[in-house]
Amino acid sequence: MISKVKNAMSTLVGGIMPHGHHHHHQHGSGNVQNCGLDGLPPRFPYSRPEFLDLTPELLQYSTEHASRPVITPKRDSRLPWRTGYAEVINAGKSMLNEDQASCELLYVRKISDKKQHRTSMLLDDSGDTSGIPLHFWGVFDGHAGSGAALMASKLLHRIIRDRLCDVTHLLENSSTPPPICLAKNGSPYQADGKKGAAQEAEEQEAQSETATTHFHMEKVVSMEGLVIGIIENAFRQMDDLIEKEKTSYSISGGCCAIAAIHLLGKLYVANAGDSRAIIIRNNEVIPMSNEFTPETERQRLQYLGFLKPELLGNEFTHIEFPRRIQHKELGKKMLFRDHTMTGWAYKTIVEDDLKFPLIYGEGKKARVMATIGVTRGLGDHDLKVYNSNIHIKPFLSCCPEVLVYNLSEHKHGPDDVLVMGTDGLWDVTTDREVADAVTTFLSCCDPSDPMRYTLAAQDLLMRSRGVLKERGWRLPNERLGSGDDITVFVVPLAGAETET
Repeated sequence: MISKVKNAMSTLVGGIMPHGHHHHHQHGSGNVQNCGLDGLPPRFPYSRPEFLDLTPELLQYSTEHASRPVITPKRDSRLPWRTGYAEVINAGKSMLNEDQASCELLYVRKISDKKQHRTSMLLDDSGDTSGIPLHFWGVFDGHAGSGAALMASKLLHRIIRDRLCDVTHLLENSSTPPPICLAKNGSPYQADGKKGAAQEAEEQEAQSETATTHFHMEKVVSMEGLVIGIIENAFRQMDDLIEKEKTSYSISGGCCAIAAIHLLGKLYVANAGDSRAIIIRNNEVIPMSNEFTPETERQRLQYLGFLKPELLGNEFTHIEFPRRIQHKELGKKMLFRDHTMTGWAYKTIVEDDLKFPLIYGEGKKARVMATIGVTRGLGDHDLKVYNSNIHIKPFLSCCPEVLVYNLSEHKHGPDDVLVMGTDGLWDVTTDREVADAVTTFLSCCDPSDPMRYTLAAQDLLMRSRGVLKERGWRLPNERLGSGDDITVFVVPLAGAETET
């Protein structure tokens, strides 16, 4: 087994596939519309984001690895809030651009009882602008295929919208904390006091038990907390849907997912993976996400391996050592750390410690089970350790971390923006460098130019991609540019005010 893992690691960290997470799966043939390797039709045929409105010729042009053209929306495109966007394909690590993106304006409204019985995920708002506006920006960094990223880019925003529709009546009174308990019909359930006839019929038994109940300790839940929970559950529902539909469709690989949702004056940024979002306000950087990698989630992963050693397949150890242990070092003492530790201590080496470590490598080369470099995302249900039957999905979480920014608490100028992008951008550019580049670029742009934010996104992307030279794509300082797919949104925070 160890020789298998060594082979897998040498392929992954040897520089053949820069910035990749795991690419031991075969990519599809040149015809992207064909069935997958499993003989099933794709859930969604390969495409670029709909808002780019690419012709077949431009779609083909976007896949050129040699020139890596920057693709942006057309000048007459009308993305919400004048949102800026740019993307570029990788330098050859995969045939297609495995990033996907979505930018949507939806409306949250009460769904009639008849409609609730049928799925509305695939339904557009069909021009009906009644309800509470919901703005959505999503970036999906695919790996080992584009199937999961494509599916998430088409459906995640609609799942979030549908789950919010279930509590429309509560969102319409957003200043009031949500009731702790809802009746079957969705109305607030009162544990004491008088009820209407319909509610009495529905809860006759429950009422008799609780009419005189008084609770001395009730936790007050905010409306913000309810929205966060709905977003978290929507990610899990999206992941479950990918798994369910894999029985009927070819949905390749997995994806990191980061989404920004604007609802009722607040911006909710949900991140599962190693993409990143920052807010730039008055040239100040406000981080809006944290990356989830084998290093940042070491203790969670090790704790799971400790609790359920059967997941390690008798091939891996959950304990971390500074380097691989040699057989001749049995009985000696070596530095180690486990799920209970942030520091290091010494332990006597036993036979079990010779197994391959659950987490191995540093920085961008760190891997879970020598296979994948991210620990949260969607998909990857079939992912196994190379040439084995050990599943990796149990160690991967689809749950995002959701950070909230209250737009209504601040006055925003035309140069205050949210920048959201895949790791292809951030691998070679720091938060501060991004903020300085965006601020400098926008200060030279006409504030009335509808393309100013797309041009800023394009400028950012070209800085990270670099220029093709004899020794590959290079930055101005001659450091290696990003060889990964790069996707970036630049969203003006004053957009909410200008559209209302």
